[in-house]
Amino acid sequence: MHPNPAYRSDDRALLNDLIEARGFGMIFMATPAGPRVSHVPLLLAENAKLRFHLANSNALTAHIDGATALVVVNGPDGYVSPRHYSDRTQVPTWDYVTWELEGTVSRLGDEELETLLHQSIAHFELQQGGDPWRAEETPQDNWAKLFKAITGFELEIKTVRPTLKLSQRKSVQERANIAAAHEAGGNAALAHWMRKVRL
Repeated sequence: MHPNPAYRSDDRALLNDLIEARGFGMIFMATPAGPRVSHVPLLLAENAKLRFHLANSNALTAHIDGATALVVVNGPDGYVSPRHYSDRTQVPTWDYVTWELEGTVSRLGDEELETLLHQSIAHFELQQGGDPWRAEETPQDNWAKLFKAITGFELEIKTVRPTLKLSQRKSVQERANIAAAHEAGGNAALAHWMRKVRL
C-alpha cells in the first residue's frame, strides 16, 4: 500500500467494482518451503468473503486452510509523463489501482466448491457476452475427474488496504490532461478510474 493517505479510500463499493471487473488476483502466503504466490480467479461472496480454488498440486493448497493469507487484486496502471503538468521540471510517476485484502482462509466442502464453479462460470461467461458456454457441455466423467484435482477455499476479509494512486495531488486540469493521455495511449481503463475517483 502506498504510504500517502491521499491515495486511500474507504469506499467498499470501489473494492467490489474492481474485483467484479478483474475477477483475478494473487494470493500470497508463507509456507514451510518459503513464501509463495498463486494466481487465481476470484469471486466475491456474501459477508465480506472471497472465494477461489487451487489445483491440489499448488504449493499453497496443503498449507492454506486455517492460515492467514494476503490477496492482491491489481487494476489498471500506467506511466505519467511530466509533459502533462503545467511545470515540466517535475519527474515522471506511475498511476495505478490496487487492493490488498488480508484474512483467514477456510476450505470449502465439495458442494460449496461445486456451487463456486457454477457461479464463476456464469459470472465470467456473462462478462464475455455472446452465446455463453455452460458447464453441462462437459461430459460428467470429465467434470468429475477435473473436480477431484482442485480444492475450493474462502477468505474471510479482515483487513482491506486500498491504493488508488490517480494523480490526486495534481490540479483538475492536469488530471484531465493525464486521463486524456492514458485514453489516447490505449489505457481507457485507467482513464476511467481517474474520472471515477473524485478528489
